[in-house]
Amino acid sequence: MLTKPYRDYNSYLRELFGCRVQKITLDAGLTCPNRDGTLSTGGCIYCNERGSGTGASQQSQSITEQLKKGKDYLKRRYKATKFLGYFQSFTNTYAPLSTLKSLYEEALSDPDVVGLTIGTRPDCVSEEVLEYLEGRSREHLIWLEYGLQSAHDVTLRRINRGHDVAAFVDAVQHTRARKIPICVHVILGLPGEDREMMLETARFLAGQDIQALKIHLLYVVRGTVLEEWYVKGDYRCLSREEYVAVAGQFLSLLPPRFIIQRVTGDPHPEELVAPLWALEKSQNIQALHAYMERHGLYQGKAHRT
Repeated sequence: MLTKPYRDYNSYLRELFGCRVQKITLDAGLTCPNRDGTLSTGGCIYCNERGSGTGASQQSQSITEQLKKGKDYLKRRYKATKFLGYFQSFTNTYAPLSTLKSLYEEALSDPDVVGLTIGTRPDCVSEEVLEYLEGRSREHLIWLEYGLQSAHDVTLRRINRGHDVAAFVDAVQHTRARKIPICVHVILGLPGEDREMMLETARFLAGQDIQALKIHLLYVVRGTVLEEWYVKGDYRCLSREEYVAVAGQFLSLLPPRFIIQRVTGDPHPEELVAPLWALEKSQNIQALHAYMERHGLYQGKAHRT
């Protein structure tokens, strides 16, 4: 019986492996076509020079060293025995295949690592990378995580995303042709989007061949275009009440089969500008659960096949 009003990720991993499995965030030192000049040099409006990563690569920490550090901590905190290597910051398929294989194989060579989750963009995954990952998925759990953020092209242009919704649809089709599972990132509270636009993204994703979703709050971090907009008064963050309401309704529109890997983000405290309540992760999740219970909502309730 579900203890949460949605299908959560930890339960999925426990069902799959029969034990606690934890992700270890890895920084491979890669970049992004939206920053290196291929598409743009500024990146998405909410992304700073760290790109949501740990900064470990700038400290010359190898993948092996990052794994060891992560394992030591997670074994103490959660008694975890198996791990997933999570290539998180920037675009982790944006390099020659030889470079990517070296990074991925270094992570997979750890006997405690049962698989990889690879964060990337839908316009940055080639057929040769997909072919390689398909081969590795025969022995390990391999997921691709695609940042979509919104199902509205007008929003993607506004946030300087550098690709459109059609690129995402194409990436999903090619990835699923090789049976590689997909997790999609979306952001609630993007500039110019009202509640109905956010819920339209949920309805769009409900019809896609994806397996999981991460739902993020848009928060303002230092060193971004979004910070400039916020300081000038051109952007207003969602309140906690607004966020949990739209997130709860968003979840109710999704099919029950989707695995929900996140329902809010984890800003770095030293970088966060606003809203400060974004740091209160436990309270935010509790508020979401309370809202859904109060309104009789659960994942799939409003889903229409």
